[in-house]
Amino acid sequence: MPIQSFIPPQRTLMGPGPSDVSPRVLSALARPTVGHLDPTFIGMMDEVKSLLQYAFQTKNTYTMAISAPGSAGMEACFVNLITPNDTVVVCRNGVFGARMIENVQRIGAKAVVVDGTWGRAVDPQALEDTLKQTPQATFVAFVHAETSTGALSDAKTLCEIARKHNCLTIVDAVTSLGGVELKVDDWGIDAVYAGSQKCLSCVPGLSPVSFSDRAAEIIKNREIPVQSWFLDQSLVMGYWSGEGKRSYHHTAPVNSLYALHESLLMLQNEGLENSWARHKAQHEKLASGLEALGISFVVPESERLPQLNTVHIPEGVDDAKVRQFLLNEYNLEIGAGLGQFAGNAWRIGLMGYAARNENVLLCLAALKEALAR
Repeated sequence: MPIQSFIPPQRTLMGPGPSDVSPRVLSALARPTVGHLDPTFIGMMDEVKSLLQYAFQTKNTYTMAISAPGSAGMEACFVNLITPNDTVVVCRNGVFGARMIENVQRIGAKAVVVDGTWGRAVDPQALEDTLKQTPQATFVAFVHAETSTGALSDAKTLCEIARKHNCLTIVDAVTSLGGVELKVDDWGIDAVYAGSQKCLSCVPGLSPVSFSDRAAEIIKNREIPVQSWFLDQSLVMGYWSGEGKRSYHHTAPVNSLYALHESLLMLQNEGLENSWARHKAQHEKLASGLEALGISFVVPESERLPQLNTVHIPEGVDDAKVRQFLLNEYNLEIGAGLGQFAGNAWRIGLMGYAARNENVLLCLAALKEALAR
């Protein structure tokens, strides 16, 4: 049989990402492609930078979108700031904290791990105690919103502790950007990375990042070359800095940046605080409905991430069969457990465009039917 055009099914995406993409964003993606150094495109890049500064709540000059997914944003922050001589305190309370450790180790630096319980926020006192015992530490790295567990950590407090011990911070905001309070400048975050496909409800493949002036100085004054040419921010900065002009570095994903521009514009039009409130309100509706079905949460309420709900699979229920039923009968995707939670938890996303009444109602109705069967 000859290969034909691929027409994907129309799914409702309520897993850990990607999230539902707004029709406005999909429409932007389909606009005519122009050259990546076209004056009109360069002007749009300047707007993307400004919109990202709003989303991150920062005035950092070095705020941009890396032409690769959030994992590349993570690696860019680590390889540009850390050298083999550094000691990095990494907070691990899930899969993505573990990935931070691997980045540190691959650089050849020393990782000092603050281990926390899966499904719980990072313990500020544990970080404080570790830093007291590790005076040589130069960086603290942690995940703000742990996608593998649905736990939300107190980034403001963790950054205050790091700063008290003269450490710069590297923060994973992949699932938090646009969904919960995140204030890069007010909290003193030095390097932060996110993803386009979570609460921004854009297509996957871009990683917004921002570097403080302190972090930018480290990058500019490095004596050891960054081990990745493509992610070397001293080169990429010239591609995103200087309003109205760009030095060539790589061919930007033009249409994907159209989509990111549109999604960030939608976030600005809604207002950050309104977006945070919407995610919280939809989470509360979902939580009430899940509890009525006898489904309990993994994460305590005070540490719970509104846009990623990790719940225990009821005893006797077949994880894979339920998710397959939702996909086949309702075109609805929820996420399986990851790492320690594989096979005994579901991750239900309410990210960006997916955080709306009709999705919550669909998910609850479909789960009710699946459990009854």
